[in-house]
Amino acid sequence: MPERTLAGVIAAVATPVEANGSPDLTRATRLARFLLDNGCDGLNVLGTTGEATSFSLDERKRVMDACRAAGLPLDRMMVGTGAAATADAAALTQYAADLGFAGALVLPPFYYKGVPDDGLVAYIDSIVQATASKPIPIYLYHYPQLSGLHWHVALVKRLLETFGPRIVGLKDSSGDMAYARDAAAISKSFRVFPSTEAVLLDARSGAFAGCISATANLNADLCQRAWGKGDRTALDAAVTIRKLFDGKPLVSGVKSLLSHFHGDPALARVKPPLAPFSAADRASVVAGYDQVRGKRVA
Repeated sequence: MPERTLAGVIAAVATPVEANGSPDLTRATRLARFLLDNGCDGLNVLGTTGEATSFSLDERKRVMDACRAAGLPLDRMMVGTGAAATADAAALTQYAADLGFAGALVLPPFYYKGVPDDGLVAYIDSIVQATASKPIPIYLYHYPQLSGLHWHVALVKRLLETFGPRIVGLKDSSGDMAYARDAAAISKSFRVFPSTEAVLLDARSGAFAGCISATANLNADLCQRAWGKGDRTALDAAVTIRKLFDGKPLVSGVKSLLSHFHGDPALARVKPPLAPFSAADRASVVAGYDQVRGKRVA
């Protein structure tokens, strides 16, 4: 299996949406290119911020196709392929492998709760077998607040023992830093990405492989200064931007601020069941963002 190392500042990139609810492929690839050119070492396409599970399989494949057609560097991009149906997850992961993405980020099958580890191992086994001819690196996606299931440390160790180098890392969106550190301690070659840019200086010193963050859609330049140069002032500014969303809907908030930053109202659209960011929250976040960026706030 070719080694395609993902590390550093990775944005969980938003997926722009057409007025009819389908993915806006032109805006999606334009945003991806902008982020890669302005601070991101890589991208996580079709993750939570990308509203992956709100799109059909066909729509998710179309987003992947658009990334390749636009000439984006797929060796710097992982794509979310987890699904409630095992066959869907296997098909999406195989599709990502065929296109040449650097990794597949795999949620557990999230409808049934309290399932045994044996069931989760079987789920990963189906994905591994489906991609045996093109063994795309698999990253586990740990977000128990939404999935209701845990890639707990003992299970991760079992997956590594069972599937070896096919399981290369984990994105941790739980917010539990003790868990993230325990997962990172499993192996020096196991790449753990917390979901907050606040860890970047720790990551720079080797504690983690980097971060995969929703708010890197908005502060990737600052994150890169922290990751690449150890710039504490830049990191503090990046974290301040992230904290603007505390207690607010994150995905719709990120998209609302993207629309402000890029001057494009269409970037604020979300798919059901998400709803648009409120006007009051938008005003608050825009004011805070412009203040961090040094713009005059009326």
